[in-house]
Amino acid sequence: MPARHLSEILGKLPPGRVLAVDLLRGLAIAAMVLVNNPGNWSYVYAPLAHAQWHGWTPTDLIFPLFLFVVGISMVLANGNNRKFPRVGWTQWSRSLRLFALGLFLAVFFYNFRDPSYSWLDDRLVGVRWLGVLQRIALVYILCCYLVYWLSPRGLTAAAVALVAVPWLLMMYVPYASEQGELFRGQLLFGNHFSAWLDEKLLGSAHLYYRNAEPFAFDPEGLLTTLPAVATALVGVLAGLAWKRSERDGVSCAQLCRGWLVWGGLLLLGGQLLHPWIPINKALWSPSFVMISGGASLMLLSGLFFLVDVRRHRRALAPLLVFGVNAIALFMLAGIVGRLLIMIPVGGQSLKQWLFGAIYEPLFGSYGGSLAFALSCLIVFYLVLWQMYRRNIIWKV
Repeated sequence: MPARHLSEILGKLPPGRVLAVDLLRGLAIAAMVLVNNPGNWSYVYAPLAHAQWHGWTPTDLIFPLFLFVVGISMVLANGNNRKFPRVGWTQWSRSLRLFALGLFLAVFFYNFRDPSYSWLDDRLVGVRWLGVLQRIALVYILCCYLVYWLSPRGLTAAAVALVAVPWLLMMYVPYASEQGELFRGQLLFGNHFSAWLDEKLLGSAHLYYRNAEPFAFDPEGLLTTLPAVATALVGVLAGLAWKRSERDGVSCAQLCRGWLVWGGLLLLGGQLLHPWIPINKALWSPSFVMISGGASLMLLSGLFFLVDVRRHRRALAPLLVFGVNAIALFMLAGIVGRLLIMIPVGGQSLKQWLFGAIYEPLFGSYGGSLAFALSCLIVFYLVLWQMYRRNIIWKV
């Protein structure tokens, strides 16, 4: 990008923003949009796709990174106050708006190419109750209560409990299928305690994997939201360490080293646990919490060191445009992505036509799929830049 443009981004940073956190949020949301908008889901490079079940790829770390930033942001938004505010309508209204936006994306679709398509049955009657924004909403409001009630030591204990208790339930509580077959300790696609709970409480018609056997389930399910809260609490604890270092006169370099060491230990520990406690994003397993939390701490350390210690800011400046309007970008990408699928061109969707007529001939199958995603990101950047330069920040 031109140096003048990068300088203009930094010069227009809204007051009161913390650069490293906005950069981290921008990285998370830009990566999320990139991996969610390939030209063709059949042609996705392995690092840009989720692990099929157990294991992890860089893509699996994106959502927990965003939740980690939610935790840090809660601390920084509290300023120099040591006591967090009592949870009231301000926090609940934000959570409800996020949840409502998630439901809007869930129903924003119509299949114009199918004359027998029923939007009422498919999208409204069978609405998916949970999703990315809904999970952020639930994690946020639960964290609000925890940070108000608990000390830093209590938050650490709560994070451990939120990871351990759901896992113990999945490993040791028996559950049965409609045919009466009894299970316990299963960690298979469609067969685990969290899937059984999702189907019982929400109904298979309202879950993402509604055709999974023997149980439908949601990757943003109810039980697995609890360890996701623990991921955000890792961010809260990192933010509290940041505030404590400012009060105690700890240098930025020392703070970065602390984050880096703890992040490395968590990442290594989660990987070592994998043979016994599989790393699994859909289950948000304890080992997944460890590796994602560790990677998030290490990224925070690296960005903070670059922009606040070494003052290397210009190359990372475009991430600010995404970071200060993260939810606006997520909604824009979600709406445009659905419109590209909904708009018919001949016997196919506009997205299929663009990929087949332009991107695949120019760049090949895999390269074209990635080029399509990058093109979307560039277009979204141009929209978000116009908001940024006018100091328009969409606060949910």
